[in-house]
Amino acid sequence: MDEVDRRLLTLAQEGIPISSTPYKDLGREIGISGGEVVERLNTLKEEGYIRRLGGIFSSKRLGYVSTLVATRVEEESFYEVADVINRYDGVTHNYRRNHDFNLWFTLIAPSKDDLEDKLEEIESIEGIEKMRNLPAQNLFKLGVKLKV
Repeated sequence: MDEVDRRLLTLAQEGIPISSTPYKDLGREIGISGGEVVERLNTLKEEGYIRRLGGIFSSKRLGYVSTLVATRVEEESFYEVADVINRYDGVTHNYRRNHDFNLWFTLIAPSKDDLEDKLEEIESIEGIEKMRNLPAQNLFKLGVKLKV
């Protein structure tokens, strides 16, 4: 990764311009062409520096509901249960915790009823011993931007 890549990554974190020529606009800021911006972004993605490039939407503003879920999963079926949970539309991510409740995930759905239906279905997955629905009481959103 060279200095141009670093500047491009730093700028891209701040947002891709909403215009008919977003890559050209980014390139203009760092002195390269729009085509080179696309090539560099593709290379950075292939090399694993970028996981995804896309919009971030306010799900709440769009009418969606979400929750954090803690589950206690039998150790011998932990990875199988995690794989099943990951297949559900609306599971944004999950992670293992060194805790009695060892698998946590977030779930988003278009309505409270849909969310509750999915939670009920997930709770019946073989290997889940216990599950806790932990909806947010307050929302704190931190934005992290790295100067690359």
